Amino acid sequence: MSLSVISVPSATNQQPAGLIVVLHGFGGNAQQLASLAPFLNLPEYQFLVPDAPFTNPYVSGGRMWYEFGKPGGSQSADLVKSQQMLTEWLKSLESSTGVPLSRTILCGFSQGGAMTLDVGLNLPLASLVVLSGYLHPLSPKPDATYPPVLILHGRQDSVVPLSAAQKARDALTALGISVQYQEFDMGHEVQPAALEVMRKFVKANI
Repeated sequence: MSLSVISVPSATNQQPAGLIVVLHGFGGNAQQLASLAPFLNLPEYQFLVPDAPFTNPYVSGGRMWYEFGKPGGSQSADLVKSQQMLTEWLKSLESSTGVPLSRTILCGFSQGGAMTLDVGLNLPLASLVVLSGYLHPLSPKPDATYPPVLILHGRQDSVVPLSAAQKARDALTALGISVQYQEFDMGHEVQPAALEVMRKFVKANI
């Protein structure tokens, strides 16, 4: 298996100032999120949007990093497989793009937000952005150095409750991670106001 990736090159015709990797949620796909790139108004950056490795059985054209509540332990098996594939692919980006991980920001929406924290906290990335996401159980490493994290969430989110974002914020802060946290009057979605906060965070943390 390999990850299918949509690349949106920088608009400057020069080496990109950095990479912004965006992970979609359960039932989404790379095409949906790649369309958001122009709205972030970061023309000097290259966007990379991978499709999750597994076909979503409930959404036509949808993908997933793992299936929720799947019996027989296969949820864990799918999650481990996605973690490994995503980690290996991210580590390969410097050789394929010329941009180091220290100038790469990993972002994710919903299930993609959980994957962002899962994988991103174990890599020397510039920073992480979690949109309407949540946190898998953490296994802290002694003396680890973590990238700063931006968490954005809607107060009216009926898919991933606001409490999940607050728990993630508190758990990461307890590890000494620099966390910027903001709530919005929105549901399980990404509105322009959230994109503007994300844009400023990217500019300040790469």
